[in-house]
This record gives sequence, structure tokens and C-alpha cells, in this order.
Amino acid sequence: MRIVFMGTPEFAIPSLEKLVASSHKTVAVVTGADVPRGRGQSVCATPVKDSASRYGLPVLCPTDLKSDDFFEKLSSFKPELGVVVAFRILPERIFTLPTKGTVNLHASLLPKYRGAAPINWALINGESKTGVTTFLIQKTVDTGNIILQEELDIFPDETAGELSVRLAEVGANLLLKTIDLIEKEEIKPKKQDDSQTSLAPKIVKEMCRIDWSKPALELKNLIRGLSPIPGAFTFFRGKVLKVYRVRITDQQYPQAKAGEIIGSDNIGSFTVKAKDKGLELLEVQLEGKKRMTAVEFAKGCRFRVCDRLD
Repeated sequence: MRIVFMGTPEFAIPSLEKLVASSHKTVAVVTGADVPRGRGQSVCATPVKDSASRYGLPVLCPTDLKSDDFFEKLSSFKPELGVVVAFRILPERIFTLPTKGTVNLHASLLPKYRGAAPINWALINGESKTGVTTFLIQKTVDTGNIILQEELDIFPDETAGELSVRLAEVGANLLLKTIDLIEKEEIKPKKQDDSQTSLAPKIVKEMCRIDWSKPALELKNLIRGLSPIPGAFTFFRGKVLKVYRVRITDQQYPQAKAGEIIGSDNIGSFTVKAKDKGLELLEVQLEGKKRMTAVEFAKGCRFRVCDRLD
């Protein structure tokens, strides 16, 4: 089949690579525009654009998905199927343009975690299982009829970044299987059970600040659910301290206050009091510094008795 692939981040690359290596023909790739990134704000292409360029595929980077110009360019490729992996919301005339419609790979077991950040929210909410879903796109976001699903266990200390890598690989295989079934006209789409819906809205900065008055398990799940991007944060001596990985201690420290640094040893590790237990910080990044182990950070900062995280 003639396929137009639409995606932007690293998560979409395994799917694009599987598609290119398959018997299907990827006639074009649609991705986000080049944007400034990093401290130097140098203009960089999206991961999907870089990958597509290596394969010599035509790439479209529309700023307006509703424009006539984009519609005409996409039409010129005569797509039979649209494939979406981590891309923007499509106008109806775009997702209905391919003769066989448009299929989406979503990183959850729909209808659970509809929205922009399903991987993050599954971890933040302490789920033990998640998965991937392929479905046919319709007008309302993430509500289309399900084609295939595959379930995965979530590891207890797994971060969003680590889980994303696993889901991307599993999802790529599921997507290719889905496309093969569509070509053979063997799919049996199943309507989603809207009564089981949960949402996974976009992560905003206000959600990322650590509230040390909350239980240790809740904070651990928040931290791993936001690691590495955008990263949960707190404040240390007036500077932003991002926290990427923690471990819950067995002790409760009843005399300590939430956010108080209650354990620091000559090895350099340190523990912070949450509502009920301590959280040992394992990987952190202080504002203006590189990401490092908490051991490295603690050795260099010389803790004082009054130090706390806010």
C-alpha cells in the first residue's frame, strides 16, 4: 500500500523504520517544523525528520494542517493509508484523505489514558500494566474503533523514558501487523467502551513541582512518571533541582518535617522526608549543572543542618 506516515518524536522512529523495511511503500512523511532547541537555541529537525531524511523519503513540515496548500501536497502522493504515531490532531479532511482511512498507534490500552501523555500518567497513577493500541482515527480524539492491542507489565522502578522505549518497539510490531491486516481487509474494528475512559492530558509545569507533604509512593510515581522529560522538580537553596530517580526508605522519621534533608552520609547520598517515609534521591540535576548521581551532587554541595527542599 501507498502510506503517508505522520509523527514527530523518538517514540515514532521504530514504527517508521519497520514500515520502511516492510513490503509497503512509504510515499511521504509528515512531521513538525524545525525548532530551536538546547541552551544555544540552534535550529534542529524533529527526530522523525532526521530518520526520514536518512531513508531519502519526501518530508512535509506543515505549520497549518488545515491549509489548502498542505492538503494539495498530501493529495499529490495519492495515499491509500495514513499512519499516525505521536503527532498532532488532524483535521477531518486530512485523516479521511487516504482511501483506506488513517490508523493511529497510541501508547495505552484504550479507552484508558486518552490524551497527549499516556505513558506519563500511567506511571504517575501507579499502574502496574499498560500497553499499545492501534485504532482508526475519527473526529473525536482517541475515540476511534480499536483494531489491535497488546498489554505490557510496568516495572516497579521504571521511568517514563524507559517505558517509552519498550512501548515504541512493541507498538511498531503491532502497527505493522495492523497495516498488513488492513491491506488484506481482515480487520474487525471494535468500538471503545466509553464508560472505562480515563484521561492523560498534556503535562504542564505546575504539575511537575514536588510537594513533599505527600506520601512517598505518590512522589516516587510522580518523579518516575516525569523522568527524564519534563522532569519533576523542587528547590534547593533557591535553585531548581530536578529529580529523576528515587528510592523509598523503610524508615518513617517522625521528628522530621516534610522536605527536610534527614540523611546524608560520607558516601554522599541523601534522603528527604515525605509525608510518611523518606525518599532517597538517586539522580538529580541542579539548575545550571549537568545531570548527575545524587552521590556526586551531595559530595559537592556540603549539606547544612538547616537545608531542606521546597
